Amino acid sequence: MSSVLHKDSKMNPSPESSNDSGNASIHELMERRLVSRRSFLASSAGMTAAAVVGGTALDALSNPAEAHGWPGDRWPPADGRIGFDGVSPNVNSGFIDAVTVPAGYSASVLAAWGDPLDLGPAWNPANPMTEAVQVRSFGSHTDGMHYFPYPGALGNIRGLLAVNNEYCDPPLVNGITPAAAYATTTVTLPMVRAQQAAHGVTIVAVEKDREGRWSVNRRSPFNRRITGNTLCRLSGPVAGHELVKTAADPTGTRVLGTLNNCAHGYTPWGTYLTCEENWNGYFSNETGGVEGVIDIDRKFQIIKGQTRYGVVKGGFGYRWHEVDDRFRADFNPNEPNRFGWVVEIDPWNPKAMPVKRTAMGRVKHENAMVVVGADRKVAFYMGDDERNEYLYKFVCARRLNPIGRAMDRDMLDKGTLYVARFHGNGTGEWLPLVHGQNGLTAENGFRDQAEVLVKTRQAADRLGATMMDRPEWIAAHPVTREVYMTLTNNSRRGEKAASSNSIDGTTNAASARPSVDAANPRPDNDFGHIIRWREHHGDVGATTFDWDIFVNCGDKLTNKQLDVSDPSPVYDPTDLSGVGYKGDINGDDYGAPDGLWFDKDGRLWIQTDQVGNATGDWVNIGSNVMMCANPKTGETRRFLTSPRNCEVTGVISTPDGRTMFVGIQHPGEDWKTSFTDNSTWPDSGVNGRTSHSRAGATKPRSGIVVIIKDDGGVIGT
Repeated sequence: MSSVLHKDSKMNPSPESSNDSGNASIHELMERRLVSRRSFLASSAGMTAAAVVGGTALDALSNPAEAHGWPGDRWPPADGRIGFDGVSPNVNSGFIDAVTVPAGYSASVLAAWGDPLDLGPAWNPANPMTEAVQVRSFGSHTDGMHYFPYPGALGNIRGLLAVNNEYCDPPLVNGITPAAAYATTTVTLPMVRAQQAAHGVTIVAVEKDREGRWSVNRRSPFNRRITGNTLCRLSGPVAGHELVKTAADPTGTRVLGTLNNCAHGYTPWGTYLTCEENWNGYFSNETGGVEGVIDIDRKFQIIKGQTRYGVVKGGFGYRWHEVDDRFRADFNPNEPNRFGWVVEIDPWNPKAMPVKRTAMGRVKHENAMVVVGADRKVAFYMGDDERNEYLYKFVCARRLNPIGRAMDRDMLDKGTLYVARFHGNGTGEWLPLVHGQNGLTAENGFRDQAEVLVKTRQAADRLGATMMDRPEWIAAHPVTREVYMTLTNNSRRGEKAASSNSIDGTTNAASARPSVDAANPRPDNDFGHIIRWREHHGDVGATTFDWDIFVNCGDKLTNKQLDVSDPSPVYDPTDLSGVGYKGDINGDDYGAPDGLWFDKDGRLWIQTDQVGNATGDWVNIGSNVMMCANPKTGETRRFLTSPRNCEVTGVISTPDGRTMFVGIQHPGEDWKTSFTDNSTWPDSGVNGRTSHSRAGATKPRSGIVVIIKDDGGVIGT
């Protein structure tokens, strides 16, 4: 099936997506210059380190902060050094439909879509998936994930993997060929229920045997699925508000399901955060109206609220609305307001209801990266993954209780949500999204704090936040608290007839054409970049920060030139990066950065999401990859290449760093005639035995691979 089902469309962003506001990008108050790494680093001198939380343990460290290019200062123990030789790009001359890792490493399949989580029979991929089978099987299209170790040393060989199942390919689920036939097939409720069951989260117990082999423990009571129809609780300021009440839920406190679970987060008190991203694609406003609403002004506000988030007729083509009326946005205008949240799940309590934490805002959440300050303040950093959207920070009202995690429950219900504005001189500020402040008043369409949160994008438009080039994953250095964020791409950046997100919040999603600025310095930003920042005085609750660009991604071998042709120039030739499409990577090339994670030793792992078939802009870069970068030196090496037409997404390790788990999403995407047109991974057996490798591949399946170093050492050394 097609990448149209994820319209963030990591390789070809949809021109129909949302944001037309009148705010100038970076408020057009930029000094129109790039910020040098040296000035950024010098401004951060003397800052003390805090703690980034990993797993369920809080490691409070206190080394001086230092980052790459900061001569003369001491680098902390987590110095990010890389010890492997990079692999070659997976290009069309000898393309390998497999996961490839460096010499001295091994990669094998741990679990894949449809594998059983209990002792029941395995699903046969030659058959359509059913809801009954899917709710007891590994979900589809893996994305963000976290490893929750068992206590002590046992955690290096046993733990729980919480894995997002972002979306599904309907023809694969329902067994329909050719792919185009799904658009005209009569959709039934059982077909849709099977698709909804493929979404959500999979929690699975994994363990390592005496021979060093990892497997799923199918007897574990912790194994479970959270799906598109699992009952969830709304909590925080929006719970019970008129904007989230429906005929099916007049209390406004119970929601069926979580959808489009992209990346993730975790908390110091041991819970998993799953982030709802492109939830809008399941809804359709078929009539362009709102049933039962007569007042013209109210109807206008509802419709513009939907289009600001990309809710339009037909959605992404799932067609759920044809048999499940809750996805008719014209019939049920409040139902979309119940999605777009960060959802908290207790992996250790299978009976616990997932909780949608509304204080953290409603956007197309990528991930939620936690950082704990030395003073026990807790902050979560979040990107809204669409072109021209924003970076957010949520600071909890309470400080972390060091005594026990039970005292920290519901910390995500109270706090302050901020949105970022980047200035051209390498500084930035966090603007509070608080009712009654900065124009967030009833006169401007925000009656209370709950409405500010339901309309998070519109509130950020009102404050003049900086429009970014698809803010995605965020990761924080384990010692310095320096925070990094991937900006995947933006083909609309720098187009002629520049426009911004309107201050009144009426811009259609991703439709603006912002000028280049210091934080987004390249027009037609095909290859993306990574930005980083440090809070002033090392305070996670600070309202100001320093920033710079860690890297502009690109292809050193490309001959591509910016299209400024007459008589109708497409792009303004202004390029503040000075590097164009070639980028400034110190090492192996890559583009479209997406997944991001720091290991315990300070190595930065970067995963990519482009078309994945080594054509067009990617002919030299090849398939999607996982890179490893040293944040001190900027040195970057290619660690992993992937099967055809897949995304590499999700990475985590055991506490000792000797086992790594990596996600492979939608191998063989954009097939047309046969399910295996583009890929037979993983059941070809190229990365080890799977539940169906003996029978042979009938469908490509998303899955998780386990990577180990053959000598038993730490991954990356």
